[in-house]
Amino acid sequence: MQLKLFLRYFFLVCVFSCLTMSVAIATPSSRAENASVADDPKEIKITGTVSDMYESLPGVSIVVRGTTIGTASDINGEYSITVPSDTCSLMFRLVGYESQTVKVGSRRIISVTMSEKSTSLDEVTVVAFGTQKKESVIGSITTIAPKELKVPSSNLTTAMAGRLAGMIAYQRSGEPGADDASFFIRGVTTFGYNKDPLILIDNIELTTTDLARLQPDDIESFSIMKDATATALYGSRGANGVILVKTKEGTKGTARLNLRIENSFSQPTQEIDLADPITYMKLYNEARLTRNPLSPLRYTQDQIDNTVLGSGSFIYPATDWRDALLKDYAMNQRVNMNISGGGDVARYYVAASYAKDNGIMNSDKNNDYDTNIDMETYTLRSNININVTKTTELVVRLSGVFDDYNGPVEGGKELYNLIMQSNPTLFPATYPKDEANSWATYTLFGNSGAGNDLNPYAQLVKGYKESQRSNIGAQFEINQDLDFLTKGLSVRALFNTARISYYDMKRTIEPYFYALNRETYD
Repeated sequence: MQLKLFLRYFFLVCVFSCLTMSVAIATPSSRAENASVADDPKEIKITGTVSDMYESLPGVSIVVRGTTIGTASDINGEYSITVPSDTCSLMFRLVGYESQTVKVGSRRIISVTMSEKSTSLDEVTVVAFGTQKKESVIGSITTIAPKELKVPSSNLTTAMAGRLAGMIAYQRSGEPGADDASFFIRGVTTFGYNKDPLILIDNIELTTTDLARLQPDDIESFSIMKDATATALYGSRGANGVILVKTKEGTKGTARLNLRIENSFSQPTQEIDLADPITYMKLYNEARLTRNPLSPLRYTQDQIDNTVLGSGSFIYPATDWRDALLKDYAMNQRVNMNISGGGDVARYYVAASYAKDNGIMNSDKNNDYDTNIDMETYTLRSNININVTKTTELVVRLSGVFDDYNGPVEGGKELYNLIMQSNPTLFPATYPKDEANSWATYTLFGNSGAGNDLNPYAQLVKGYKESQRSNIGAQFEINQDLDFLTKGLSVRALFNTARISYYDMKRTIEPYFYALNRETYD
């Protein structure tokens, strides 16, 4: 009996021990699993404060980068945001301050110190003989970022219209070499021989042509001074306003190379509608009759009826002088390269550019020369700053602009006037070589035989003009800091020399004019 009770008791103890061990083994596993679930939630809560160097910042926008989940800091600069557990970074933004991006990682408390954004009030403006912060300028001065002057043109003056408040610029011609824009500041303030503003490039007075050849890549600052307060130091020379341009200088650091290559197309923006030859003849007869009803008609009805547009007939010509002299478009190229850098003692900025502008004039294939406009401009610039001592700086600026021009003897304006004024029904631009003139190696230019009718095409291709212009300048500037005498005192000495040269040459031939012998065809 006792043995049975012992065995029964032993069995119950063993079963209870096994159950206890099973529970002990299962419990840690369950707890570990529950802990794993608790440590990896789908969302997490991040808190913190936002401030600047002096105080807390309310109204700061805190956004999960790449999503629309966000919040804002309260009046004490504190914030709390619930974000997905896989959030990588938060963005902090506030107007007037630099935006910041902060990585989250395993952080649950993120406090940020924001820095103020540099505004335009801290920008400097070039004034008469120095620079000032914009907030301290009381005169009427307008500045423009040099990048806004980069337009598909080789002429800087064509980029000013509509970009500078107070400046009115207009262009009378698009002909390469004669496309400088005319401009005046705040209206015409003086009458007489000179209405142009004073143009200063690196404190040296230059002409509109020199400004036109300046490369936007070489400009550090561009501003115009418009009122008496701003131009007081220039006296009467500043009565029409002042354009101040400062070219780039080298900055401390490794060498930086910039290269810009452009190709552009140019064509007339608008053409004047002209009457076709048939309408021209009818209106000519009508105009003659209105002045004298008994006057004989210039053009017979037979001539009007036999003139067919586009037929190419040289017996009844219908000449489109504009098509004979002009192309539809021209292609232009520009290349600019500059390199800058320097160290503690010296800094440099060196630039070179090339521009090629073509006209839309036709050329005669029988000629060995080209009468189309071809304008090539080469520009070189070197600005070097040297710290001679801790208080003495030497600046050496060298520049050169070289223009090579080739074009018709008659300018583009004169040729276009001939197109507008020439009769389209008297003769064609050229006659084909018949049997009697098959030996001729030259072009048979058309004419009426009256001796007073000009052939615009012959005027275009009868010769060419070459010209060259160069402007080489050297500038030396010494800046001496005199803080050891009086705080803020300095002195500057400036020396400049320039050599400008120009020459042109014209080569012409006498065209051979031919008139139609109507007896042969009657």
